[in-house]
Amino acid sequence: MATFIIGLVILFVGAAVYGKFCEKVFGPDDRETPAYSKQDGVDYIPMPKWKNMLINLLNIAGTGPIFGPIQGILFGPIAFITIPIGNIIGGAMHDYFSGMICLRDGGSQMSNMIRRYSNKGIYRVYNVFVCLLLLLVGAVFIYTPGDIAATGILGFDGAATSVSTWVIYGAIFAYYLIATVFPIDAIIGKIYPIFGAILLFSAVGVFIGIFVKGYPLLNLWDDWQGVAFSAFQTVDGAQVPFSYGEYFANGHFLPVFFVTVACGILSGFHSTQTAIISRTIKSEKEGRMTFYNMMILEGFIAMVWAGGAMGVFNAGLQAANAGATSTVIMICKDILGPVGGIIALAGVVVLPITSGDTALRGLRLTVAESLHIDQSTNGKRLGLSAVIFALVAGILVFAKFNSDGFNILWRYFAWSNQTLSLFAFLAITIWMFEHGKGKYAWIPLTPGAFYCFICATYIANAKIGFNIPWTIAYIIGAAAAAAYVLVILWYGKRRSANRLAK
Repeated sequence: MATFIIGLVILFVGAAVYGKFCEKVFGPDDRETPAYSKQDGVDYIPMPKWKNMLINLLNIAGTGPIFGPIQGILFGPIAFITIPIGNIIGGAMHDYFSGMICLRDGGSQMSNMIRRYSNKGIYRVYNVFVCLLLLLVGAVFIYTPGDIAATGILGFDGAATSVSTWVIYGAIFAYYLIATVFPIDAIIGKIYPIFGAILLFSAVGVFIGIFVKGYPLLNLWDDWQGVAFSAFQTVDGAQVPFSYGEYFANGHFLPVFFVTVACGILSGFHSTQTAIISRTIKSEKEGRMTFYNMMILEGFIAMVWAGGAMGVFNAGLQAANAGATSTVIMICKDILGPVGGIIALAGVVVLPITSGDTALRGLRLTVAESLHIDQSTNGKRLGLSAVIFALVAGILVFAKFNSDGFNILWRYFAWSNQTLSLFAFLAITIWMFEHGKGKYAWIPLTPGAFYCFICATYIANAKIGFNIPWTIAYIIGAAAAAAYVLVILWYGKRRSANRLAK
């Protein structure tokens, strides 16, 4: 338990210090924001600070900070330290600078930020990449909340052949369509406070329950070999319990952990969401609370679910190979009882739904801006949304009917989610060089280089990638990270020199 508490102290104290430092480096001022200068009643609308904070939190916190930590905690209590440190210097910094640069540049979408601070080639690659990721996000965030609602709340079987499954999916689809097409304050701004209350009950309830239930959480200095989570792996036809130490030794912590625990530490998807909120902020000085601190809060959610999962595994209440969905259900109902557990599960369902709606909204805006498609009326927004939703439906049907479809979908989603952040780190670095802040380039380049190594190594070795042996994959990852840093530094200094020459 002590390591869990230490991790929380690192998260909140580190956020107070490093968040203030990032704010000082950016330098928010009192200039007019796009919410006023471009106000259109649809996407550019001044909204209260508390509402922007809540919307941004719900936008970025999907199933990643729940499912990811549940799987990542199998590596042991080291997760309680790596999650907060990575969140502070990686994820929260990424979200803050992405949102603030888009805000400073007139509420531009991330695709425009990438185009402005890179070149045409990188911009084209990014556009294709981000559109594919947002499609995957839309599909994943219909699949996971739909299945949790079906099996954990409504008591259905969640099977692909069951009518109830597709009725639930259809209801989520209908909400997404409404939230994607209509003005942001008309739907999202009205319903999110209710969702936020459910979310807070879920996260805080599980957090308190970890202590009340006295869940046995391991510390870094404990014997990792002495605690086995039941029925983790099948060996010669038998279910053999594995310890945290064995899993850590054999599971390739680098890179697997940092791809698995995505949203609680870092998520490239977040930059597409902070760009949306950059259009509704009244003052640049609200950015730290809206962007940086809301990612810290997501890190807290990740820590809570990591702790809850370790608790039920160690107490023998849940087999670690039973699946993330059933683990979520067990944690909620064991800690909060039948009624409270249902409310907590509703909070778990809320998270992906409130990310999926704005993911598809962000996809519509990105496609519209890239292809110069008029979105001034509901009819025009509905027409573009219909094409997007048809593609999402196709991915969803594949994932549901293919026996390994969801695993394939999740793996590509997790890897592409982290890889997308590399584009944001690149743009943030170039922005710093262009604005006379080159001495701070290490702020985005440090996590950028690390995640370049993680993403390149993972896809080089993974079966969904190139299936290259680990030793060679690590060499490829290291080379990619070095090249990433050197090229960005060269390009950034070149852009800075051109700026000074003008």
